[in-house]
Amino acid sequence: MKVGLGAVFRPQQPPERLRAVARAADETGLDELWLWEDCFREGGVATAVAALAWTERIRVGVGLLPVPLRNVALTAMEIATVDRLFPDRLRVGIGHGVQSWMAQVGARVESPVTLLREYTTALRALLRGEQVSVHGRYVHLDGVALDWPPPSPTPVLVGTTGPRSLRLSGEVSDGTILTSSTTPDGGMQARRLMDEGRAAAGRADAHPVVVYVETAVGDPRPVAEAVREYADAGVDTVVLQPTADDPDPEAFVRFVAGEVRPLLA
Repeated sequence: MKVGLGAVFRPQQPPERLRAVARAADETGLDELWLWEDCFREGGVATAVAALAWTERIRVGVGLLPVPLRNVALTAMEIATVDRLFPDRLRVGIGHGVQSWMAQVGARVESPVTLLREYTTALRALLRGEQVSVHGRYVHLDGVALDWPPPSPTPVLVGTTGPRSLRLSGEVSDGTILTSSTTPDGGMQARRLMDEGRAAAGRADAHPVVVYVETAVGDPRPVAEAVREYADAGVDTVVLQPTADDPDPEAFVRFVAGEVRPLLA
């Protein structure tokens, strides 16, 4: 069984805790460390750059950047810059964002699915180094191209849950992030919906799936068994997510890397 294993640094922790957690993840051989851009806590790009700079080999994921909150050209500029600074170590997810938070900042849109389609399509084109002109319902670009695109296009994942958005992710994105409410059976159902979208778009490229799984530090054996179940359901990367009240994120990372991962070998 080959499945990537990661852990989440939850934004309920203060930013100054991130350095020790990132270094622990890097030193213990964890595959990936994931960060969240939750309103109104840490920014996803800022924390990703810091974590990458403090480490040597671990991949850092941002899951996810809420598209109503960010101009697509700015997101493309930031992703391209980070990817060039730290080649092949960045994973980025985008999504609708929590609608109540989007309303708080005046960014909520009438059709989140339409915005996500327009945004994902434009973002991927910009990261391919193309000059993009689009005049959609929400996304408007007039001859925009990055001066410093990544050497190869940075994959853009979509984090979502609903059937329409899962089909859309299969159609227009490079992978999908599933929430911690997703069961292994739910993961298989989500994969079928993504595949419907991929078939409709005539796509045959790989479409990796990432899932968050809420986990408490304890007996690593049932955690490892859960990871296997998700892998059997077609998930490529399982990212273990500590509970919101977990007081020791460094210990959580060491538990995932030192106790859960050896059981998957």
